[in-house]
Amino acid sequence: MIKLLGWLFAAGKLGKLLGTGGTMLLSMLAYTFVFGWKYAVGFVLLIFVHELGHYAAARRRGLAVSGITFLPFVGAWTALDQLPHDAETSAWVGFGGPIAGTLAAMACYFLGREFDSNLMLALAYSGCMLNLINLIPIKPLDGGHITAVISPKVWLIGAPILVALFFYRPSPMLLLIAVLAYPQLKLAIWGDASLPESYYQASRDTRMNYAAIYIGLCAFLGIMSFEIHDLLKASGAA
Repeated sequence: MIKLLGWLFAAGKLGKLLGTGGTMLLSMLAYTFVFGWKYAVGFVLLIFVHELGHYAAARRRGLAVSGITFLPFVGAWTALDQLPHDAETSAWVGFGGPIAGTLAAMACYFLGREFDSNLMLALAYSGCMLNLINLIPIKPLDGGHITAVISPKVWLIGAPILVALFFYRPSPMLLLIAVLAYPQLKLAIWGDASLPESYYQASRDTRMNYAAIYIGLCAFLGIMSFEIHDLLKASGAA
């Protein structure tokens, strides 16, 4: 019986690994048809590092994580078996992805500058934009989870940003985000009776610290996005 339980446990972990690896390869294949295999591999790896940041942050707080799943032209998500018990924990997990993703994008940036590689600069630009868009303050994006510890009312700022971004660069992914975000906007206006009052409670210092890191990260990614775009434009790659 013990051997059987051990085998089932190992098979479950193998299944998660195959699920992550299989959907990663599927995404790489899909992006290859549009962007070429070199960019496709790099872009999916950037997404993977982003999700690993969420995974590590969740495990750090003792939350059970199922695994990472990729969906071509949509992105990826880290499935939590155990949801955060307060807004601060949710913000902590939310920050894990953009911070890890930003570090990965900066690694591509420095490699691109060091070896004069437009491919690495293109990946750096995509990484910066990917994480910046994820920081829009509205759920289900990471920014929505992060700003919830400041106040769910901040989600009302995210809605016009999302609309403006859609008109600037229409995308089916943005439409999907808008559909998923609609219930969160209702909660921002009328509140969520399903959550205890203590869920959003946090100290003033905690709110200020999360706000400072959030604004700083958004500013950094915005500046780097413009800088890398200018580099690519000057080289004729943009």
